[in-house]
Formats: sequence, structure tokens, C-alpha cells
Amino acid sequence: MAGGRLRRAGVGAPRSRVDPQVGRSPDAPPGGCSCGERRRGVYFVMRNLGDGMPLSLAGSLLVAHPNMLDPNFRRAVLFIYEHDSTEGAGGLIINRPLDKQVSDLVNEAPPEGLADVPVFLGGPVGKNQLMFAAFEWQVGEGLKLNHNVGVDEAHELVGEDPSSIRAFVGYAGWSAGQLEAEMKQKAWILQQPTREALTPDRLPKLWFEIMRGLGPWYKMLAAAPDDPSLN
Repeated sequence: MAGGRLRRAGVGAPRSRVDPQVGRSPDAPPGGCSCGERRRGVYFVMRNLGDGMPLSLAGSLLVAHPNMLDPNFRRAVLFIYEHDSTEGAGGLIINRPLDKQVSDLVNEAPPEGLADVPVFLGGPVGKNQLMFAAFEWQVGEGLKLNHNVGVDEAHELVGEDPSSIRAFVGYAGWSAGQLEAEMKQKAWILQQPTREALTPDRLPKLWFEIMRGLGPWYKMLAAAPDDPSLN
């Protein structure tokens, strides 16, 4: 997954403060994490997910830990649309609206109905490309995402359900085994999406809502300033 230069993350909290779920200071140096561009990474700390990680994370949300300072994924919530241990994984940041519509970013007039589709920053890879994605709730399988919808199909879908179509600039990607390694290094908080949480008006605040739901410790970490020196 693309990211910036290697650095250690932290919110400047005293090292004597110990997360009861982790058993260590939230800014103690963790093991290496390759989160970021497939050749780069950042280090940060997260609660222990235990041994219950599913074989595939497709359909799940990956939530950035409050200690992550990499600007590419600071307070980001990603939806994993594909994951295979031998092929790698792909995802989109879903809580970073650009406050723009498709018509603001394309040279030619888009088909009727697509001009007003909201655009999100999906990740740091391929940010020169605009793609349409369609969300669909499937009975017994949860949220599914078609991340490469053609213009004609997007035009048809937006006529059926305008809220199901969104446009993204960029995406996040992992090579084979990279995401599994990051999860073992406690690099992400794993969550399952809900219909209520993914309504368009709640997405910009989704990360903070998830932190509050994890309990007072994460709520406190989430309130820390972006600049650790101000803490």
C-alpha cells in the first residue's frame, strides 16, 4: 500500500501509560510494519487481534490506529475489496471525501447522472486515475464492492440507486503476504461494516465513531493532536 517515508508514529503520550488491552505503552516501538507503498512502510502500535484473523479480509474495514502519523493513512478507514494470500490485497479509503464531484475532475461531460457523483480519495496509488465503484449489500455475505465499474454500468446503476455509486481517485494495494504480516504485527484494527455506519453523511466522521466504540482508551488516543509536541 503506497505511503510516505519510513518513520515512527506516536502521539507523545507518557511511556508510563499502559493500554490495558495491549499491556504496553501505546507509543512503545512495535515490530516492523510494511504498511505503505510495497517498498516502503511505517511503524505504529495497535491492540492485539489474537489468532482469530479470518483467512480472507475481503469485505472488512481496516481502521488506522490513532498513533499512525503517516499522512496517507492518518485516521483512515479502508474497505478491503479483495484479498488472497497468494495474490495480495486491494482496498479503498472510504472516509476521505474530496468535496468534489465527477464533473469537477473530468474534461468531457460525463453521462447524465454521473456528473454529481461524489469523489473520494481512495489511496496513494494511481491518483491520476478516476474510477467508479459500486457498493452492494448481499444477504449472508455482507458488503461487497465492485471496484472497477465501467462508465456505462455506472450510469445504469446510478439510475437504480444513486447512493450505491461513488468515484475514487487512487487506491491502496498490498503484495502477497504483506497484509497478513501487517495484521500479525498488530498494524490495523479490524472491523465489520454496517449499513448505518456507511451512510454518506457519516463517512467523514466514521474513524472517530469507530474509536469511540472501541472504548475510552481509544477515544482518548483519537483526541490527541496531529502534532505530538502539542500533546
